[in-house]
Amino acid sequence: MTTKSSTMFNVAEAALELSSDVNSERRKPHPLVLVIFGATGDLASRKILPAICHLAVRKELPDEFAIVGAASSEIDDEGFKKIVYEATKDIDDPEGIWANYLKRFRYISGDYMSSDTFARLEQVLSEVDTECKTNGNRVYYLATIPKLFSVVANGLKTVGCNKAKTKDTFVRLVVEKPFGVDLESAKSLDQDLHKAFSEDQIFRIDHYMGKETVQNVLALRFANAIFEPIWNRRYVDHIQITVAETLGVEHRGAFYETAGALRDIVQNHVMQVLSLTLMEPPASMEAGGIRDEKVKLLKAVEIGDIDEQVNTTVRAQYASGEIDGQKVIGYRQEDGVSPTSETETYIATRLYVDNWRWAGVPIYIRTGKRLQKRITEVSMVFQRPPHLPFAGRLSRDLRADVLSLRIQPDEGISLSFGAKIPGPSFKVKTVSMNFSYSEAFQEVAVDAYERLLHDAMVGDPMLFIRTDEVEQAWKIVAPIQASFAQGEPPLAKYPSGTFGPIEAERLIQASGRQWQNL
Repeated sequence: MTTKSSTMFNVAEAALELSSDVNSERRKPHPLVLVIFGATGDLASRKILPAICHLAVRKELPDEFAIVGAASSEIDDEGFKKIVYEATKDIDDPEGIWANYLKRFRYISGDYMSSDTFARLEQVLSEVDTECKTNGNRVYYLATIPKLFSVVANGLKTVGCNKAKTKDTFVRLVVEKPFGVDLESAKSLDQDLHKAFSEDQIFRIDHYMGKETVQNVLALRFANAIFEPIWNRRYVDHIQITVAETLGVEHRGAFYETAGALRDIVQNHVMQVLSLTLMEPPASMEAGGIRDEKVKLLKAVEIGDIDEQVNTTVRAQYASGEIDGQKVIGYRQEDGVSPTSETETYIATRLYVDNWRWAGVPIYIRTGKRLQKRITEVSMVFQRPPHLPFAGRLSRDLRADVLSLRIQPDEGISLSFGAKIPGPSFKVKTVSMNFSYSEAFQEVAVDAYERLLHDAMVGDPMLFIRTDEVEQAWKIVAPIQASFAQGEPPLAKYPSGTFGPIEAERLIQASGRQWQNL
């Protein structure tokens, strides 16, 4: 009994309609200059420049707009324009809108440690203001390596580029993750940034928050009266959050050695999804209300002791195996990875939220690379009925009811519940109703970077991460980090192409539960 998305539950469609209405009118930004630090790097070419091009082609940029690139590469304006062209040449531009913007792009080559670099940047920005009528409005995007975030912020401050010139102009700073490598470094980074920029000027970007399906968690919850009464400890047995990837570390081996699954996924992406799924209803859909509730939820997450992690956390590393019929190497054989590496590519852990709504409900988290399937999903597993009149063999195929929110790649919602099998006997089994965003809506989903860059340009902070949220997320993972540093729990191994180590199965089975079949 699987129904088509068009006939699933109208409630999901209502949820999506509400979500789109919250920002139904896409405001066009005021005139501005986007300054990209690290403009010749991989992130700029793969994500930022294509996203800006798409916004331009859809006429969502102001006419008075320009990009100034900044990096250490010794090229000139024309060299930068060639880089921009190569990054965006496959994007349809029938009216030549992007081509017209491209003519006015500028570039600064220099060392971020040198004040001369920023003096020249200030001069170029003044020239662009005059030529393009950008009115002194600035959005600075830090697409550099993290250790340069503070350096660039300070450099902008030294030449006065960190402050708006008048009350009618703005200056904003977009910061890519990671926001530190632990609690202390995150605090230190914030202190450095706040020496040059106020909190309302800083937009910390996590691309997960730009995904339509992450945002629609709010719509599903708060647009539908049928879910609110059961969205709590009285009906929910436990919650599972899964972020599974089939890819390995690819060419990022050296970076991943300094990160691992805990820092790369759990501290940011998972905490964002967790807070949106479990937070209390905000008073309004304004940025302040949503961000306040997310922080309240994270502050309610119980922070365990270091010694407890042996029993509540599993860390593991992928070995060689097979993905989609292709043999793949183990993590320690990847380029840039130590042959004796102890870096985790998989982590499973259990958390609790100590508040009225979720007290006593375990939250199981698992994330890993080189797993059997790519999927990001949140599953609410409901309690079983207190009494079944058709027990035994009549209900042996009946499982607990589950509401699953699929964030990627097959975005949608599924509801698993019990139904009678056709026939003379009263046998029941678990069936599913599935709702697919792609089938229900013809609109092309906007790329996460397009949404977030547009929001930064118009000054909407709702989907960006506030400083107290960053700090609280690091506090939650701090005991896990500390236990890993002490070599506990022991590093397990799992073959590539599986769903992780046997130790993760034992973690959830210890409470009589099991991971959802993906």
